[in-house]
Amino acid sequence: MSITPQNLVRHELISLPVKLMQSTDSTQKGMSGKVIDETYNILTIEQKNGTEKKVVKGNSVFLFTLPDKTKVMVDGKLLISRPEDRIKKKFAKW
Repeated sequence: MSITPQNLVRHELISLPVKLMQSTDSTQKGMSGKVIDETYNILTIEQKNGTEKKVVKGNSVFLFTLPDKTKVMVDGKLLISRPEDRIKKKFAKW
């Protein structure tokens, strides 16, 4: 199944390009890179310079770029859960 804006929150996020649009941590706002790891509450993003940054999902709004170059904005609160459980969830909004 390919990634679409409708199924993004139920899909694997690792390897997707991402940019932080909003964050309660002002040092992270605007950060971009590629998702390299995901836990229950954290996304690990590898920036272009090779550094890895951990971002709290619930405090952020992300802009993901899908393989077909479509950009999708997602509130991090929708992503809070273990990745393997999140892909099984049903989301009313999506």
